Amino acid sequence: MTVTPFTSDWIVRAPRGPFAAVQGGEDDSVAVTLPHDALRDAERSPDAPAKGGAAYSPAGAFSYLKTFDVPAEWAGRIVRLEVEGAFRHAMVFLNDEFAGNRADGFARFFVDLTPFLRFGETNTLRIEVRSGQDTRWYAGAGLHRPVFLHVDEPVHIEPDGVRVTTVRIEDDQAVLEVATTIANRGLTTASVTLGTELQAPSGAVVESDSTPVTIAPGGTALIRQRLYVQDPALWSVESPALHTATSTLRDGDGGVVGEETVTVHGIRTVTVDPRKGLLINGEPVLLRGACIHSDNGPLGAASIARAEERRIQLLKDAGFNAIRAAHNPASPAMLDACDRLGMLVMDEAFDMWGRGKTTYDYALDFAQWWRADLESMVAKDANHASVIMYSIGNEIVEVGTPHGAIQARDLAEHVRALDPTRPVTNGVNATLAVLDELDAIMASDQGLNTLMGEAGANMMSLIGSSDAVTKRTAESSAALDVLGLNYADGRYASDAERFPHRVIVGSETFPTQIGELWPLVEANPNVIGDFTWTGWDYLGEVGIGATSYEEDPEANGALEREYPYLTAWCGDLDITGWRRPVSYYREIVFGLRTTPAIAAVRPERHGQTVTMQSPWAWSDSVDSWTWPGFEGRPVTVEVAADADEVALLLDGVEIARGPVGERRPKLASFETTYRPGTLEAVGYRAGVESGRTALVSATGDTLLTATADRTALRADDTDLAFIAIELRDAAGVLVTGADREVSVEVTGSGTLAGFGTGAPKTAERFDATTRTTFDGRALAIVRPTGPGTITVVVTAPGLADVVVDLEVASDPRQH
Repeated sequence: MTVTPFTSDWIVRAPRGPFAAVQGGEDDSVAVTLPHDALRDAERSPDAPAKGGAAYSPAGAFSYLKTFDVPAEWAGRIVRLEVEGAFRHAMVFLNDEFAGNRADGFARFFVDLTPFLRFGETNTLRIEVRSGQDTRWYAGAGLHRPVFLHVDEPVHIEPDGVRVTTVRIEDDQAVLEVATTIANRGLTTASVTLGTELQAPSGAVVESDSTPVTIAPGGTALIRQRLYVQDPALWSVESPALHTATSTLRDGDGGVVGEETVTVHGIRTVTVDPRKGLLINGEPVLLRGACIHSDNGPLGAASIARAEERRIQLLKDAGFNAIRAAHNPASPAMLDACDRLGMLVMDEAFDMWGRGKTTYDYALDFAQWWRADLESMVAKDANHASVIMYSIGNEIVEVGTPHGAIQARDLAEHVRALDPTRPVTNGVNATLAVLDELDAIMASDQGLNTLMGEAGANMMSLIGSSDAVTKRTAESSAALDVLGLNYADGRYASDAERFPHRVIVGSETFPTQIGELWPLVEANPNVIGDFTWTGWDYLGEVGIGATSYEEDPEANGALEREYPYLTAWCGDLDITGWRRPVSYYREIVFGLRTTPAIAAVRPERHGQTVTMQSPWAWSDSVDSWTWPGFEGRPVTVEVAADADEVALLLDGVEIARGPVGERRPKLASFETTYRPGTLEAVGYRAGVESGRTALVSATGDTLLTATADRTALRADDTDLAFIAIELRDAAGVLVTGADREVSVEVTGSGTLAGFGTGAPKTAERFDATTRTTFDGRALAIVRPTGPGTITVVVTAPGLADVVVDLEVASDPRQH
């Protein structure tokens, strides 16, 4: 098998044809490299049809075209296109002949190009996509995940044809099953030998097997081999050991007919139990989870491998050990990163079934496509040890109805038939399940997010604990191995008595409640973890985590905010990857941090009247003690600490002392006056110091800095350099109160792939070369275009320029 990345030399344009919007005239074609989000650079508008849900982005239809030469010797081979994700309603044409299609924008799919190829000629591939009011969040548009070309001999291992499963782990060995699907699309019976080798993380071959195989013309063969690995290195969050299986087909003369290499993403077992909880390799694990959407902030919806890897690493550094891919299957690149870095995954299939949530969403396609889309997700996930759970949906409207229960069983059993090794869950929103019984809510014409925000966390939990929810969701919940509860923590303890065989996960929870929720997870063996909404901020559902003030000109009491709001602003990390104060608070609640964490509520907000603060909204605070222009003015200081009491010191002099936990567990709040200096928080437990930390004010001249996360890159389409652009003083202290415009110029063997900040409200564009810093920071993302040197020059008026050099080494583009 030859698999070639098909990501370079594409053009994107508006669709052509008699019914297309573009009828000739000026050519709008743009050269692009995949993955690519065609909607990211479209003009946002307050009049966009999907409004804030899609970040005020327009609907769009796009044509992607690529020409490629097909050698004459390919005649007689099987040529397939693999599309990891095309948003949405993709239609694939080769040489203007329809070759295949897919409705879901996140499903990986294959298209057989063989019948339409012109051998010895240049061929033209065209993929049409269209999107608009398809999701409740920003999903972008276009070929947002990679595309590959597969070329196989008539006798070959099928794509996704090697599946490695851990059968059991014993004291001295692990027993694996390697199931390999071989196809014969030739005209004669084939006799081959399948050889399989397993390599340990060190690269040494630790097991192998060889099996003769006969396959009739047009037939397939499923070959199962058992491997017995002595004293294996097991995969876990703490030690994500990876093995590699190589399957080789040889003819009677020993010649290689085909070869497939699969990284076995860990030898491990997963079980769930209402009394023992979640066990990985027999060891108990509590899921410290982050819900995340699929976009990559300044890159839009493009799933570039290095961006996915960076996101997982930063989430793990912040204390998370699990992610929930909401509300669509995670990209293969993200799962690869989770495997390598040791991050557990709940992979989710759908945001709706037959009842829609937006005008043109997947509900229109569900009946025809759900089986194929579940098959696609499981085929993609099967060799990823990081994936420990499949979710068949999120906040499905019909789970409280008899027919919804039938559908839940059908989906769950289909997944189990495809992969019996992983638990099946579903994220149930209890309020939504009984919406028709809540007259006051049913009468409202507001969206689900607004209803939940207005109801508040306590009301959501109360509704979720009601008898009506218990009765109406009992059947659909019984179809699951793990019941996912969205905002229904009131059921945790009571369900242990009402449903003693039920295992629960907090599949979606309010970030402001983790101080109350985590002790519930620890206290109830039937609850295996908590997934906050969200771990990483995202585009769309704008402002659901923003605090609304009466003094704001836009204050209107609505949960989702008006244009130019861009992000939800409810993530522990913002869209550029910077940690917000809630992230450090969560780390303390998890018991992973002993030192306190200090944050100051933006002093310009002091004394203003809060008109709405949803349960997704943390305080309007920043971990900074640099507020030029606010000297001598009042400021609120918040200290997160695993302590009984906290003392606040300014330049060594105690200015406040108070208990922890009065307003929120493990949090203390102080009113003081801003004065530059060193602000220190000291935690005490039973009168003994338990930890201290400090914030220092920036002083003197402001300097422009730029730091790349890596300076050595590969010349392929999966690599990126993330350059942190910051305003700092001579001592390296971040300057947060004096934002200004910064510009980036990229020359040489690279391009500026995206430029942004964490600002939740901005009309600035990600494709701009000049941005305004937010809290002293901006992020430039550079993408290699070939081997050589990339020079990045960062400038700001009145500040010295900064130059960053990156070196790009050549890298094979075929495997």
